[in-house]
Amino acid sequence: MSRDPDCIFCRIVSGEIPCHKVYENEHGLAFLDVGPLADGHLLWIPREHVVALDDLTESQAADLCRPLPRLGRAMRDVLPAEGYNVLQNNGRVAGQEVMHLHFHLIPRTQGDGLGYRWHPGRYGPGRAEALVAALGGALGG
Repeated sequence: MSRDPDCIFCRIVSGEIPCHKVYENEHGLAFLDVGPLADGHLLWIPREHVVALDDLTESQAADLCRPLPRLGRAMRDVLPAEGYNVLQNNGRVAGQEVMHLHFHLIPRTQGDGLGYRWHPGRYGPGRAEALVAALGGALGG
């Protein structure tokens, strides 16, 4: 198993650093975030040291992500959560602070004040078509 001895999440997976473990399987570990945005804020991390989502194969991603709905249902069943956000950042510019792939599951209630910034834009003439062609080509479609 790939492990980075300087990575805090690898150290949590190995048991070197304790956590409030909620769930685990052969692919990952879910535990309470030490700096929660809301009561019950979970982190879901792979056991292997992987930095970003696109470092996984499709099969690895499927195995890792399979428990996400189950974790979300557990939060909604146990907490006073009306919904939840699943947040996953790739790279420092996107807000990733720990360079070990992780998913935040953040319980939400009406009026919790968490929110997020969302500033939608528009594509200029021909830009959407150019992106479809470039991205579709990169995906083999």
